[in-house]
Amino acid sequence: MNSYPQKLSTGVVDKAPHRAEQHLYPYLLTPAVRWLGAAGPVRRRPSKRNPLVAKLCLLLSALLIINVSEATAYNPSIEAYKLYAHIIVGSDKQYRCLVELWDRESHWNPKADNPKSSAYGIPQLLRMRTTNPYRQIELGIKYLNHNKLYKGDVCKALARHKRVGHY
Repeated sequence: MNSYPQKLSTGVVDKAPHRAEQHLYPYLLTPAVRWLGAAGPVRRRPSKRNPLVAKLCLLLSALLIINVSEATAYNPSIEAYKLYAHIIVGSDKQYRCLVELWDRESHWNPKADNPKSSAYGIPQLLRMRTTNPYRQIELGIKYLNHNKLYKGDVCKALARHKRVGHY
């Protein structure tokens, strides 16, 4: 039976995993470094033989760090709001339209405030007074169900929002 760590590119088992130079991590990046033109496992310091490869590796690592830092954080509250709305709406098609509609309106932010009008909350209803996000969802769905233009069809409200810019 093989012991860990292994060299992924050749399948050779490392007989001395306790040594720092032979951990699994350097061998994971070996194919990428070989593709860039360097030979052997990833080195801890940039190679003096091929400065272009060292600069490319530095650039790639900087880009990875930038992309990770700009990622939006997972917000479990928003997922809970969406689940609550899905329970009330019921239909998958109507729910998908509702998610897109309220993504456009407030990004599911219960504190979203429109400076040009009195619209507030997740559904961006005019003169909304409540700060409770679940109550905002209930009122927003109630508005969609009782509005003469939509008659409970959220997809009609989304289509109107795409045309006019509001619902």
